[in-house]
Amino acid sequence: MGIQQQRYISRLTRDTMALVLAGGRGSRLYELTEWRAKPSVYFGGKFRIIDFPLSNCVNSGIRRIGVITQYKAHSLIRHTVQGWTQFRSELGEFFEVLPASQRTSENWYAGTADAIYQNLDIIRSQRPKYVLILSGDHVYKMDYGKMLAFHVENEADMTVSCLEVPVEEAAGSFGVMTVDEDSRVQRFDEKPAEPTPLPGNPKLTLASMGNYIFSTEFLFDQLNIDANVAESAHDFGNNIIPSIIENSRVFAYPFRDEDT
Repeated sequence: MGIQQQRYISRLTRDTMALVLAGGRGSRLYELTEWRAKPSVYFGGKFRIIDFPLSNCVNSGIRRIGVITQYKAHSLIRHTVQGWTQFRSELGEFFEVLPASQRTSENWYAGTADAIYQNLDIIRSQRPKYVLILSGDHVYKMDYGKMLAFHVENEADMTVSCLEVPVEEAAGSFGVMTVDEDSRVQRFDEKPAEPTPLPGNPKLTLASMGNYIFSTEFLFDQLNIDANVAESAHDFGNNIIPSIIENSRVFAYPFRDEDT
């Protein structure tokens, strides 16, 4: 990567706030999540699953980070406070844990979109140009700067990070996208029983990683609209993404592990 490209991406990451969704129950891990949230499950000795997205953020140059917690969060909060609070506030950096605090209603977080909606005042106070929303329970290495550059260069309202996944593995487990030749999302199905395969490859489908980039004002608009839809589950995959595809610029960013 050239120096000019590095500086360009560095400017983008400085204008970005990351929110890590770490409130999931992780019921498919059975006993491992009996006493802790899935992002707090141990990995490789002293590390936890949540260390992956947090490390990705720091290594990508994103140093304004909020971790949204809910289910059995004590172990997760203790780990992140002990290991991830060495940020310099005088430089505008911060790391904060954001439990459900019922700022907008008497309800706990109802879905992934509602978890962000209930923290809009915190996002607004930071004035980021871009909001990076991450799943807190995935194990992977990723440079979010490249995804940000993709988002900006495509003048996207929203960008969804995606992986090519075997159809049988994706069935009932992943949100699945159909895209055009420019990677613009044409259709999104949340955990379909029969995922749409890739053109020319019936064995693979394009699956969402649960990582999203939004242009901030667009995110605010969509969350406020969704919050007033009584029948909505207030979830990105079930509600937000399908509702914006037709009239907004939603793109799929194809993730590739640089080491493999």
